[in-house]
Amino acid sequence: TGLTTAQRVVTVQEGPLYRTEGSHVTLWCKVSGYQGPAEQNFQWSIYLPSAPEREVQIVSTVDPSFPYAIYTQRVRGRGIFVERLQGDAVLLHITELQERDAGQYECHTPNTDERYFGSYSAKTNLSVIPDTLSASMASQALTLMEGDVVELTCEVSKSTAQHTHLSVGWYLLQGAGEHRPEEILTLTKDFTLKPGPSYEQRFLNGDVQLNKIGNTMYKLVIRGVKPSDQGLLYCEAAEWIEDPDKTWKDISHKETERTSLAVVSQGRDLSVDIAATEHFLSEGDPLQLNCVVGASKSSSRHFEVIWFLNDMEVAKVDPHGVLTWKEEYEERAKLGQLRAFKPSNTVYVLTISEVELKDKGTYQCSVSEMKTPGDLHSIQTNVSSAIQVNVKPIGYHMRLSVSTSTPWVTAGDPLILQCQVQGATGPVSLHWWHLPSQHPGHKVLVATMEQDGTRSLGSAYQDSRTRGSLRLEKESSGTFTLVIPSTLGEDDSGQYRCEATQRSRGRNRTGKGEAAVTVSPMAGVSLHATLRSRIPTVSYGQSFELFCQVNANYTLEQVPVSVQWLFQPSQPTGPLQELVQVLPSGTVVWGTAQPHFQRKAQLAKDGTSFRLHIHSALPANGGMYQCKVEVWRRNILPLGQPAASTSSNAVEIKVVLPESKLQVAMKDSSVEIASGNTAIECRVALARKDSQFAVTWYLLPPLADETPLQIVRANYNSILEYGSEFSSPAQKSRFLSQRVSSNIFQLQILSANLRDGDRYYCVVEEWLWLVDGWYKLGEGTSGRTTLKFKFQGEQLQVEKTNHNISAREGEEVTLPCRLQGALLPGTHILATWFQVQSSGRDSALLSLRRDGSVEYPQERPAGRLYLRRPSAGDFSLTLSTVQSGDAGLYYCQLQKWQQQGEGEDWALRASARSGYTRLTTAPPESTVLSRICSSPPLLNFILYLPLVLILLLTLGVFCWYCKSRK
Repeated sequence: TGLTTAQRVVTVQEGPLYRTEGSHVTLWCKVSGYQGPAEQNFQWSIYLPSAPEREVQIVSTVDPSFPYAIYTQRVRGRGIFVERLQGDAVLLHITELQERDAGQYECHTPNTDERYFGSYSAKTNLSVIPDTLSASMASQALTLMEGDVVELTCEVSKSTAQHTHLSVGWYLLQGAGEHRPEEILTLTKDFTLKPGPSYEQRFLNGDVQLNKIGNTMYKLVIRGVKPSDQGLLYCEAAEWIEDPDKTWKDISHKETERTSLAVVSQGRDLSVDIAATEHFLSEGDPLQLNCVVGASKSSSRHFEVIWFLNDMEVAKVDPHGVLTWKEEYEERAKLGQLRAFKPSNTVYVLTISEVELKDKGTYQCSVSEMKTPGDLHSIQTNVSSAIQVNVKPIGYHMRLSVSTSTPWVTAGDPLILQCQVQGATGPVSLHWWHLPSQHPGHKVLVATMEQDGTRSLGSAYQDSRTRGSLRLEKESSGTFTLVIPSTLGEDDSGQYRCEATQRSRGRNRTGKGEAAVTVSPMAGVSLHATLRSRIPTVSYGQSFELFCQVNANYTLEQVPVSVQWLFQPSQPTGPLQELVQVLPSGTVVWGTAQPHFQRKAQLAKDGTSFRLHIHSALPANGGMYQCKVEVWRRNILPLGQPAASTSSNAVEIKVVLPESKLQVAMKDSSVEIASGNTAIECRVALARKDSQFAVTWYLLPPLADETPLQIVRANYNSILEYGSEFSSPAQKSRFLSQRVSSNIFQLQILSANLRDGDRYYCVVEEWLWLVDGWYKLGEGTSGRTTLKFKFQGEQLQVEKTNHNISAREGEEVTLPCRLQGALLPGTHILATWFQVQSSGRDSALLSLRRDGSVEYPQERPAGRLYLRRPSAGDFSLTLSTVQSGDAGLYYCQLQKWQQQGEGEDWALRASARSGYTRLTTAPPESTVLSRICSSPPLLNFILYLPLVLILLLTLGVFCWYCKSRK
């Protein structure tokens, strides 16, 4: 006494939480106030928005078979796992969040307490939102001199619907392997600038800055670069959201491309690059060569550039820009055919207006740096770059030939065309045209390929759902192949033309070629499917098969076929659901509505028969099955409408549960007590060894026709659920269901009183765990147990006669309750009046206490109830101003109390209940008269009744006078 047990409390991370798709998510859960071992177990489940009442199990710390099939693979692959922080706290990890992971998560702790007390689970909501964060920066390779300024710009944007903050940071990565990136400067989510440890002083000096330009641009500025700054620089953006617990969580990270920075601390740098406008030329084509000098602080340096062809000098440009031609090129330079000039101190150009055959070969640009313009001793020499230029003679002709390996095809077959180009001296652009035979003179663009390899499709061929995805490939330098995966029909017949164009000397040279193709229409499609099963009724654990037989007016092996299996549970909640679909490619796509089928089903095909095999059937596998078959035109992916489709008949499969062996003791019994606590017993005589029980306790009201009242139900997990009449805290504390042994259950009644003296019984349900859930096998009802109160000494004798009393509304009525026999001195009677309620639990109206005071439990009729007590043994109830709602059944309960001795406590010695009094109410007399007056025929009769009586009286007197005269 005086001690209390701690109440178990399960707490989960407060929601709602918003996390981005693809991110790593954690949810914490902890338990307190528990009994049992210090290491508690945890089980995580989810309630999906599509089925908010259905629990989908994810992962458990104790049961490896706990996850449903939809999560099994991710749990085994550690894509979802539970990290134990301590004995009573864990973290749920989802390493790569998916859109289907959105829902209400429940953390449950299995019971280790002596009895259920407190909460054993808690829930939180998780929403999956798109990852809209992007960060980009153009990749560069920078070489700077020590002391230069580097500026890098990063573009960061987001379009998240929720309120979020951004952080943008710049990092430097040096070396390879395990080197961690070094923070340069970060704009935090709180809008403050935070430099890295190595850059803190330079940030305070203003040499390292991060500036925001507009809404999305962030610029990093480093003044006075040092050799320690070289490495790979990149920008990292993070998106943050505030959780309900007021903490900020990063929900997305993005890194940009990296920029290479090299810092030259001593000496000089010098590089040369040469480029040509064209490498393959014909006689008369123009040629331009660019020589670019790479050097830091180039404006203050002096370069000499020499052009070579096949290792022979062509021209020289000194640091002042003075040009000198070699003798054999002077004449062409005077005619303006050759030019060499210096647009800037780092760019040098050599041009030939019309190349000749002797101009082909290797061109080289050699750069030397001078200390001063007149100093003949260079600082660096022999820095050069070379390029090859080819020149072909003119006078050739481009020739094209077009062929096809599929001149005769059926609608749905592929069309393959090949274009051979000969005589081209360089890259060509290609155009494919269709010249339909139904429309002479009309041509439709099919596809093009530009000289740089860029491909495009004509408007009629851009939708891949009609003819599939067209392919235009360059097999070799002069061979091009066009593939149309699926022809539509006769409209695709006609000529297919290939046009090749080459640009040379400012002119276009074009060649053409054609090939003829005939496309035959596909025959009409007739399709029918029949579904059957050898065993329509199977036992639990037994396997069964369904056969979908397809009949068609053509060979199915020649066309793409898809088969879809549909299912509706035995207790349907909507239309048929997709179990699985086998695509024409053989890919198997499992539906999400019934995930447990994936690990139990096998698919097979034998000619035109498709088979679905379900092994070890569960009750959840029972229901209606149907197959749907679709066919497409040959060689086209099933992206558009199928050529034909059919659905089979529906076949019902019934799965019979294991037979229940439950037997409950049915013998009636009674329990007698004087006062205090008691227990009603419920015994299971026979049941399966592997089953669990749910026990529901009922109370039978005094009247036989009343509905039994549910007191409390303990399910197979021993979770208690109280009936509506016993759901108050006071009632819950008095009525408890307990399992005292493997086959005995008890209803504990604490502080039992006379109102509890009724008949009780239990209903036992037998439940069995069958792989995917709990299933009810059967139930049994026990015999009736009567709770009686026994008293010492004499018994109370109360009048047991039942009465029927009628009263008009507004009148006063007395309901009898009389004690028979005299009362001994020192005895007090406690009387309570009840009105029988339809719910079965009678309502107390008035109580007379031992001290003579009267208590009214209900306020409504209190002012109209009296105990006038004309004698000591009369406890009749007077009800004034009767109302229509007072009609019903009444009785009184009397208790005899006696003091054992002077100064000692009072003890209950006897109790008795009176007979029932049924009160019937009627409208008041004024109401009766008003009803009579409202009837015209009856009113006329009442008005003429006095006249009729006077006439009859006069006639009677006259007759008497006549008789007396005679």
